[in-house]
Amino acid sequence: MELRQLQLFIEVAKHKSITKAAEAMHLSQPALSKSIKALEDELGMILIIRTNKTSDLTDAGRIVLEYAQKMSGVLSEMKTTLNDITNLSRGQIDIGLPPIIGSLFFPRVIAKFHRAFPNIELTITEYGGARVVKSVEEGEFELGVAVLPIDEGQFDVYPIVEEEMKLLVYKDHRLASREVVDIKELKDEEFIFYHEEFALNQIMRNKFIEAGFEPKILFQSSQWDLMTEMVAANLGITILPRSISNRASNPDLKIIDLKEDILWRLAVITKKDRYISNAGRTFIDFILKEPL
Repeated sequence: MELRQLQLFIEVAKHKSITKAAEAMHLSQPALSKSIKALEDELGMILIIRTNKTSDLTDAGRIVLEYAQKMSGVLSEMKTTLNDITNLSRGQIDIGLPPIIGSLFFPRVIAKFHRAFPNIELTITEYGGARVVKSVEEGEFELGVAVLPIDEGQFDVYPIVEEEMKLLVYKDHRLASREVVDIKELKDEEFIFYHEEFALNQIMRNKFIEAGFEPKILFQSSQWDLMTEMVAANLGITILPRSISNRASNPDLKIIDLKEDILWRLAVITKKDRYISNAGRTFIDFILKEPL
């Protein structure tokens, strides 16, 4: 078994397609298929269920993926450590970002960072918040951005954003004339909600349950602009962070304060006891000083 085989297997699992993985890795599809088949033959197990459209993992495949990601993370950490020891002038950082967070805050910060440190290469991957946390834990990313709270026994946490959540309703909604609304008053409303991969999904569900009800979810999305437009079309209501709410320019929307202080808190996270490269530490220092 070779590390190259495991890295190729990770790509197939990531893309859920041998064809797409081959394109991403600049390989021919037959060559990639042959490598995966050789890995399966060596392990004596089928790892991928092949269909015309997708390549899904078997139970054995999911186990192999978990260990392959760990080994890839250790290899990446070794290379990073050696780069720092030899004082190379270039650096690379792998960062995991939830899409909403990335689109809101990071384009300007990353542009400034690139101008200040042009020889540090940033590789950014967009995942849902829960997957970002898991990927940092498994070593796929050196750094991630996550919604707090998070297990600080496993991660070093560097807070970067804290802002309140806002209620968004249609302009003629029964609550549209209100300045402040208690979350308990939303019991019978239909919600435009966040996808399950997003940390906000569980955070807000917990708040609703504490208020005595389970939210009626009409639609789930990972795109904040789609969520606000659906509210503007009078399909339901939503609750979003202040910075997102302020970007919603549709005149058919009304933004309302919530009586209960519900905070959206973001932080850069790294895995505890993992070696963090000079480039990674430079980025953390930069973002802590640079207002978002």
